[in-house]
Amino acid sequence: MKLSDLRKATVKRRIRIRFPLSNGMECVLNEHGIAQVPALHAVPAFNLEDELAGVEVFVVETVGGENDKNRPKARNYTRNEMMAFAAAGGPAEVAHEDHDD
Repeated sequence: MKLSDLRKATVKRRIRIRFPLSNGMECVLNEHGIAQVPALHAVPAFNLEDELAGVEVFVVETVGGENDKNRPKARNYTRNEMMAFAAAGGPAEVAHEDHDD
């Protein structure tokens, strides 16, 4: 699994993916596919792609819309679940949005 795979999934499904970094910071991939490290205030001394290789737990949250009450809560994914998630472009419970009836 690569960072680009997760970035594609965030854009396609309008979600955010959070994961911890080894230095105690957190990376957030937003719904635009942009990786952000909010606590970072200088040039990083790490590579996100390398950090991603060691991550075991990811948090996926949907992006707010017009009806935030019905928005699903954030969900934790293991590394294996996230690999399947990225390969499919998103979780099965969101996949129904792409088809026409």
